[in-house]
Amino acid sequence: MIKKISISWAVLTILSLIVALIFMFPIYWAAVTSLKQETEVIDPDWSIFPRIMSLAAYLDVLTKSAIGTWYINSIATSVGITLLVILISMPCGYALSQIDFVGRKIILVSVVVSIMVPGTALVIALFVLISDFNMINTWSGVILPQVLSPVCVIVYKQFFDQVPKELREASIIDGASELQILMKVYMPLNWGITTALALVTFIGAWNNFFWPFIMTTKAEMFTVPVAITSVNDAYGIFLARQMAVAMLAALPVIAFFLIFQKRVTQAIMLTSGIKG
Repeated sequence: MIKKISISWAVLTILSLIVALIFMFPIYWAAVTSLKQETEVIDPDWSIFPRIMSLAAYLDVLTKSAIGTWYINSIATSVGITLLVILISMPCGYALSQIDFVGRKIILVSVVVSIMVPGTALVIALFVLISDFNMINTWSGVILPQVLSPVCVIVYKQFFDQVPKELREASIIDGASELQILMKVYMPLNWGITTALALVTFIGAWNNFFWPFIMTTKAEMFTVPVAITSVNDAYGIFLARQMAVAMLAALPVIAFFLIFQKRVTQAIMLTSGIKG
């Protein structure tokens, strides 16, 4: 029995390592390419390690592009989207979970159904709507269509469903309003869920390319993912510089996730009642 478990563990470990290598290789290739000289990148005699490690691609991008402005744009829009998603989703989840009002089930079904609708199916309608409001090339046009997250609403609802009803009833007896109950009773209980959702939302907003791409035509409004295409146009087929921009774009997200990964995991475990 022990031998069978050991063999199964070894097979699963090997398979996990293979899958991890497959997923990590594109990132490794991009990092290595960004550290090569342009002549080496186009050399048919390709090598997995750079023959001469060079930071020229990074220096060119940092000194000859507006990457500082692009970073500020990405940070501002990602933080704004994250805050608005949390501020909108939490009260919605609370209302659908705790408050009995007319049309509650219809709204809940609509939220669930909206998860099944691909975002690309709404692009044309959203673009026409934003255009009618003269919000092209505006920050509101970039941010507002991204602040509605049915998934976050459902996650919050599921969490609030698990909170004992007695807490809300006792608060109502004490004269607390629904907003006070949400902010002072329920919100301190869901920091793990909020942290996890904020992390995922921030990463998704940072990596979002399509909507900012069609909403902005001015270079000073580009986010980092959109700016990669402009660097591509400016530098032609210089792959080292393109990979340097890609690595600089991914670096904050990787750092952000590594810094908060343990805290998010612990918070989710505590919120779920799992003792580590």
